[in-house]
Amino acid sequence: MPDTLLDTPLGSWHAAHGGRMVDFAGWRMPVQYASIVEEHLATRQAAGLFDVSHMGRLSITGPSAIAWLDSLLTRRVADLAVGQVRYTLVTCDEGPGGASILDDALVARDTDASNGTARLALVVNASNRDRVVSWLTSRIPAVGVTLTDHTLETAMIAVQGPRAIEIVTSLCLAEDVAGIVSLQNYRSTTATIARRPAAVSRTGYTGEDGVELVVAAADAVPVWEALHAAGSAYGLTACGLGARDTLRLEAGMPLYGHELVATSDPFAIGLGFAVNLTTASGSPRTFPGAAALRHLEAAPSEEVRVGLVFDGKRAAREGAAIVQPGAPATRLGFVTSGSYCPTLGTAAAMALVKRSVAIAGTPLDVLVRESPCPARVTALPFYRRAATRS
Repeated sequence: MPDTLLDTPLGSWHAAHGGRMVDFAGWRMPVQYASIVEEHLATRQAAGLFDVSHMGRLSITGPSAIAWLDSLLTRRVADLAVGQVRYTLVTCDEGPGGASILDDALVARDTDASNGTARLALVVNASNRDRVVSWLTSRIPAVGVTLTDHTLETAMIAVQGPRAIEIVTSLCLAEDVAGIVSLQNYRSTTATIARRPAAVSRTGYTGEDGVELVVAAADAVPVWEALHAAGSAYGLTACGLGARDTLRLEAGMPLYGHELVATSDPFAIGLGFAVNLTTASGSPRTFPGAAALRHLEAAPSEEVRVGLVFDGKRAAREGAAIVQPGAPATRLGFVTSGSYCPTLGTAAAMALVKRSVAIAGTPLDVLVRESPCPARVTALPFYRRAATRS
């Protein structure tokens, strides 16, 4: 791997504990330890521990922070409550059709300062961090807004799975336990975990319950090791990027560069909920690309995102052509992500296909190394966890 790769604060731990390190978006990251399947199933059945410090972590502060960010993101920020988190898209008004998607992100409103000044947090993809920071920076007003990139001075740790909350709260101060247990999905708080301060959000990228923690870089190893040790009694295991990808695929979650690209129609790929074209009171919102997105909402795309389930374990990879059974020249779409899915016990894929065949149960052929593999259309997600929570 190139010497120029960035290491997370946990990089040495991964290497010392058998992590197979790979280049991912300019970071040296563990793709797996022993087995992707074992890590995947441990997360579904108990808990998985993930280093996601490669994700970009930005803060936006100042008296104009809320209004400024509300004018730039597809999701409303003006009505975000303190402690609330929303999934959003970051768009610009360039490219074909007048809109281009720069990234998908999480935006959160942290506890306001004593003087009432808002502090917002934005988590972006590692592969898009530089361009998102550059784009936002170019639009900062002369006064009222400060943008800070905290990625290199912090770490982000995800604890995911049905035992995740038990594990995390076992390391909390007593006064923090109730706050984490009662924390709703897409809400955030602060807590002391393993005697270190942490920002805690009930979010994740696996389809499981759990939390994501942001701690100072110097606290990353002590917090990680405390979680790893405490979780051993619950069946927790350290997981790499491989299991994270199969978990998010089963959960039907899009990945930038695969299901979501610069030219995507968010309404066609199931992300219409992340586009607020009006304010909370119903007035039109203005943000980069808003006009183009209004047009897309009014004129549905010819292709939509669906799930495909195969009869066997042979996986179709990104870009594989989808054709009419018995008529391989009739192209109907293409695979955006595919893999063997351990929870399902079979291969599955997400794909963009013509609306005419986007009906659950429709048989299709996917060309895997030019050989047709039978599949059938299914609704997303492939996997949905039980509604019970800690």
